[in-house]
Amino acid sequence: MLYTKCMHPQILFALGKMGHGSRILISDGGYPHITHSNPAADKVYLNLSPGILTVSQILEVLKETVPIEEITLMTPPDGTMQPVFEEYKRITPADVPFNYVTQFPFYELAKESNIGLVIATGDVRNYANMILKVGFIKHPEGLGKY
Repeated sequence: MLYTKCMHPQILFALGKMGHGSRILISDGGYPHITHSNPAADKVYLNLSPGILTVSQILEVLKETVPIEEITLMTPPDGTMQPVFEEYKRITPADVPFNYVTQFPFYELAKESNIGLVIATGDVRNYANMILKVGFIKHPEGLGKY
């Protein structure tokens, strides 16, 4: 049995292959997963039904599973901040910086080779997409002292 909140075997397998600087795309239900993500990334489809599961619910689990170094959020072409962004800030530790990228440049980021995992959700909120950058574990005694 695992102590982590994340129990999804495919997500855990993908995370186990990732390291510092790897990225995770968590997308809403309308995201074009096939055409606008790294084709080599592991893809997990959790979009069972509209509203189930949401990007926020996935973020809640992942923040307890991997260190998050930064988050990049997709904005509409005019750069308007979305109401869901405040929810993401409440969920995420205060020291995690947020970057904002408009829709089409975001799509290009999501195609990069450092995207190792794509998680599709059933989130129906507009522009609920994010890219998490995996950080590193800050062990008080340094690496190798586990």
